[in-house]
Amino acid sequence: MEIEDAAAPAAGRVEYGGRVTPFLVLSCVLACCGGFLFGYDLGISGGVTSMNSFLKRFFPEVYRQKQDSKVSHYCQFNSELLTLFTSSLYIAGLVATLVASSITRKFGRRASMLIGGAFFIAGSVFGGAAVNVPMLLLNRILLGIGLGFTNQSIPLYLSEMAPPQYRGAINNGFELCLSLGILCANILNYFVVKIKAGWGWRISLSMAALPGAFLTMGAIFLPETPSFIIQHDGDADKARVLLQKLRGTESVQKELDDLVSASNLSRTTRYPFRNIFKRKYRPQLVIALLIPFFNQVTGINVINFYAPVMFRTIGLKENASLLSSVVTRLCATFANIVAIILVDRSGRRKLLLVGNIQMILSLFTVGAILAAKFKDHEEMDKDYAYLVLIIMSVFVAGYGWSWGPLTFLIPSEVCPLEISRSAGQSIVVAVTFLMTFVISQTFLAILCRIKSATFFVFGAWICLMTLFVYMFLPETKRLPMEQVKHVWRRHWFWKKIVREEQEEKKQAGTIALSSS
Repeated sequence: MEIEDAAAPAAGRVEYGGRVTPFLVLSCVLACCGGFLFGYDLGISGGVTSMNSFLKRFFPEVYRQKQDSKVSHYCQFNSELLTLFTSSLYIAGLVATLVASSITRKFGRRASMLIGGAFFIAGSVFGGAAVNVPMLLLNRILLGIGLGFTNQSIPLYLSEMAPPQYRGAINNGFELCLSLGILCANILNYFVVKIKAGWGWRISLSMAALPGAFLTMGAIFLPETPSFIIQHDGDADKARVLLQKLRGTESVQKELDDLVSASNLSRTTRYPFRNIFKRKYRPQLVIALLIPFFNQVTGINVINFYAPVMFRTIGLKENASLLSSVVTRLCATFANIVAIILVDRSGRRKLLLVGNIQMILSLFTVGAILAAKFKDHEEMDKDYAYLVLIIMSVFVAGYGWSWGPLTFLIPSEVCPLEISRSAGQSIVVAVTFLMTFVISQTFLAILCRIKSATFFVFGAWICLMTLFVYMFLPETKRLPMEQVKHVWRRHWFWKKIVREEQEEKKQAGTIALSSS
């Protein structure tokens, strides 16, 4: 069976000119603040839920379980209320992203960023001032709404602003900022836990207001994307001026013509969510559903949410567990930088396949170590605990240059403008948040029941993901977004579906002519 390279030269392919300009970089950096906020919210929850002062005040039952020597190490943090604190953010984000799609499509990408930033600021206020669990949950819900808007609009914004030859690197800036957000959250948690008065968690929960304010203020001055200007305003001259400023060249007519053509087609689309379910868009729908689903079943959010909790579970103390989270996140950040360098050279498929192999080996090794050396009521030898830390750092690095940066990039590339990219991106974010909610809500209970086998389960999922990438995911590196739709006609599997759709249309047209 031949797996065709979608990035290979094809008839009719048009190369655009341009380069990365300071104006483009500044616009994308401001937009990437949403990625930082996403990462901060991911990282901060795991740290504060491992702090004794936080548990004593809001989750005393969990604190008592930690002190009880009869409770299995795997079950010390098993609490539905505690996991609800983490997971409520994502169910709120799931609902918000469906609303955000309409706003992004009608009022622009900037409007969704502004709304998201405002919710981040409001949520941070309730987090820092929390005196009971309902206030904590309100903090997470407001932050979740903010994430629903920003995660839906920012990857789309970055993909539409970037030149095709650098789109992967620029879009991966979102994941790099996400990783930096988690890193900053982990570092902050490490230092505030040392506050003897026991209120350091308030600083952790309230500091999201700073990047939230930066995003909100920055979004006011961000330009809209050329695609939205043409689609919404129909002003090709305004879009041309912006393209020239973004690309650093006056030779933008080819790109502008493609944008106008796609916009004209998209204006005939009244129901984008309905259209994406049509047979001819089946490849895009499958990608939009499975890529974020697979991202979550890698088990990465086990590390993002519960790294401090997990490291405490295997015997590291409070400070050491928080410091271990910083170490794993440094590895992820380094891997994100590697992805930015390689994604437009090596391509998406190669990064995913290499990262998958790295993650499979890491998870199976950690599972084997825990099965052999970590018992229910005995402390794990420190040497093995640090070995687990090293292997988990390898796992996080594998994710950092594969599924982390590519989960939002690939779907934003493959969804054509005529089915509304905001609808496709909403599906991606909704699936991400739904799976994140499920995993965050169930992981501690699953860990308590199947223990070390949890890591083998995640490893098995990645084996399945590797097969999917190799068999069904085409390469899209360096292809202009308005030309990506042609890759399905050259793919060994998807071309059958696209061809069948075309044949059905021809048959219907023939029948109509004969009837008349």
